[in-house]
Amino acid sequence: MKITGKILIIDDEPALRQTLARILQQAGFEVTTAEHGEQGLAFLDTTSFDLIYMDIRMPGLAGLDVLELVRQRYPALPVVLFTAQPDLNSALEALRRGATDYLLKPLKPELIIERTHAILASQQKEHRKREIVEQIEALQNELKSLNGSEDPPGPIRPTTSSDRYLKRGALLLDLHTRRLTLDERVLTLPPASFDFLLVLARHAPEVVTFQMLVAEAQGYQVSAHQAQELVKWHIHHIRQAIEPDPHNAMYLFNVRGIGYRLVAD
Repeated sequence: MKITGKILIIDDEPALRQTLARILQQAGFEVTTAEHGEQGLAFLDTTSFDLIYMDIRMPGLAGLDVLELVRQRYPALPVVLFTAQPDLNSALEALRRGATDYLLKPLKPELIIERTHAILASQQKEHRKREIVEQIEALQNELKSLNGSEDPPGPIRPTTSSDRYLKRGALLLDLHTRRLTLDERVLTLPPASFDFLLVLARHAPEVVTFQMLVAEAQGYQVSAHQAQELVKWHIHHIRQAIEPDPHNAMYLFNVRGIGYRLVAD
C-alpha cells in the first residue's frame, strides 16, 4: 500500500519549516507550511489534512493551545509536536492534551519519514476498514430487501463484527469509529489514549510492559524509563474514563516496575 497524505507544518522558524517540508515532499507527501498557530488554524478551516507537525514553543498562540483547538475541531487528526528544549513535563502535557507524538530537535530526516509513514499507514488502514464495513453493510441491506428477511444468510455478519469490535467484559471498543462504550455508555478518550487501551484490551488479562505499550500503540521503541513516563498520562485518561473510582482500580491495574494489565472479563 502506497502511503500518501497531506501534511501541515506549523513552525515560526523559516529554516526548519522549509527543511522539514523538503524532506516530506521528497518522500512523496503533499506539504503546506504555516508561520504561526493562527495561520495554521486558518489553513485547517479551508483544507483537509492527514497529519500536523508543529513546534510546541511559538510566539502568539503556543503549540499546546493550538493542539487543544485542533482536538476540539478535528478530534481524529494526528498532531506531532516538537521542541528544541527537552522537557518531560511538556511532553506529558502534550500527550495529555491528545498529541500523537512528541519529538526533540534537531529532527532527524529518517525519523520524520518513519513516523510519518507509521501514522499515515495506520490512518489509511482504518479508513479502508471503514469503507469495507460500509460496503458490507450496504450488501447486507440489499440482501435483506431481496430475501424479505431481517437476517441475511451467510457468514458476513460474524466476520464483520469480529473485525470491527473488540469486547472485554462490559468494555466494547469499536475499531472503526474509535468509540469506547462501557455497559452501553459512550465514553470519551483522546485518540492516542484509545490506542493504548486497545493494546491493553488485545492482551487482556496479561501484563503489558511499558515498552510494549508504547511500541504497539505508537509504533516506536524507547527505553523502559521513557516508556513508563510516556504511558502515565494515557493510563490516567483511561482510568478517568472507565473506572467508577479512578483511585481504586476495578479494571486497570499497575504491575509495579513492569507495566499494566486490563481485567475486564
